[in-house]
Amino acid sequence: MAVTVKLFAHLRERHGFGETRLEAWSGGSVGDVWRQVSGEDELPAHVLAAVNLDYARADTAVADGDEVAFFPPVTGGRGRPR
Repeated sequence: MAVTVKLFAHLRERHGFGETRLEAWSGGSVGDVWRQVSGEDELPAHVLAAVNLDYARADTAVADGDEVAFFPPVTGGRGRPR
């Protein structure tokens, strides 16, 4: 089981990679993915997330084969889901 994780803009620079795979993914949430790839306790409020190209919250479930992306806010658009 695996999940593809992508980081964009300053997140890519800060963490030293743009894309990685979590090969031994046993399930969890977007927040769990963030903790595993970043080493930080919580997804920062200013960081947006998407699962399979759809905006997602930290508690959104992530399954085998999903792509999870983290990126800073962009101008325009709808922003973080509520």
